[in-house]
Formats: sequence, C-alpha cells, structure tokens
Amino acid sequence: MAAITNRLKRIGGQVRGIQKMVEVDRYCIDILVQISAINAALKKVGFSVAERHTKHCATGAVTNGEGNEAIDELMEVLKQFSK
Repeated sequence: MAAITNRLKRIGGQVRGIQKMVEVDRYCIDILVQISAINAALKKVGFSVAERHTKHCATGAVTNGEGNEAIDELMEVLKQFSK
C-alpha cells in the first residue's frame, strides 16, 4: 500500500501543477497533455488496487464460499473503471 500512497501523492502534485498552469494561462495543449498523464497514472493506480483486491479480498471470499458475490462486485467496478 505504501507504493500506492506514494503514487497518489505524486499525482496530487501533478494536479496542483496543472492548477498553476491554468492560473498562469499556459498553453492549452500543454495542460491537456498533463491531464492525460494524470488520467493514465490514476488508471495504473486503479489497476494496482484492483490487483491487490483480487489477490487478497476476492481470494478470501472464494475461500469462504462467497466467490460469486466478490467476482460480481469486482466486475461491476472494472466496468466503471474501463469507461
């Protein structure tokens, strides 16, 4: 979890950087490129969290006989994530 926390802190810094770019009226394309980078970074964090959930929580649910519910829940989140 420490790696995910650190990555989120970096993303927060990127967001603040974009805010400053907007405030000083930087070139719109530069801002859009940074927004795209943040979106990619957030997706990567999301997949890391999904992987952790699958390996720990969902696996535990399967072991406890609650696998179908855990898989359905994960699939719903992944559908939202892929939009």
